[in-house]
Amino acid sequence: MAALSRARSFSSSLLRDLVRRPFTTTSPNAADPTRRPSIMANNPTFTMDISSQIGSCMPISMLRIGTLIHNLELNPGQGGKLVRAAGTAAKILKEPAAARHVLIRMPSGKTKLIDTRCRATVGSVSNPEHRMKKLRKAGHSRWLGRRPVVRGVAMNPVDHPHGGGEGRSKSSGNYGRCSVSPWGKPTKSGYRTGPLKRKK
Repeated sequence: MAALSRARSFSSSLLRDLVRRPFTTTSPNAADPTRRPSIMANNPTFTMDISSQIGSCMPISMLRIGTLIHNLELNPGQGGKLVRAAGTAAKILKEPAAARHVLIRMPSGKTKLIDTRCRATVGSVSNPEHRMKKLRKAGHSRWLGRRPVVRGVAMNPVDHPHGGGEGRSKSSGNYGRCSVSPWGKPTKSGYRTGPLKRKK
């Protein structure tokens, strides 16, 4: 017990000496204040424009032409809806300050007009090697929530319009049948399944 009390008293006295001792430095720049580096010169926050920093989120009207952006809004204040997949980025093609809408090239190559009041994040999404990843086994797809896909011709007639027949039969009836969905809607020949008045 005596040794423990002596160790505690020594550590407390050493701590008091360190606190009371004035701070001294041996840096060569401390004697000459003109040689001290400027904080604003070394900090990129003061030297770079805020609209060109990766990770800055702001309205598209404040960004320059040619800027790579991601996590775009479709409507002002709605939240990010576009360009959120791993490694993707969109590019501003038209000067934002010229009009109410700005022309943006999506990762798919298509161009889209978006309101300049919508917000976006500068830069591209991380993890660009995501598409290079290979699945090791079938169970890996199940971990990701992807269920197996069964062909319609391999089903019974009660399960799919393409089902039934003897052997590998692709026809249904005397003259055959075009490819349809499980609910009977055509899936080929340019059949439109989306809304008639699609927003631009």
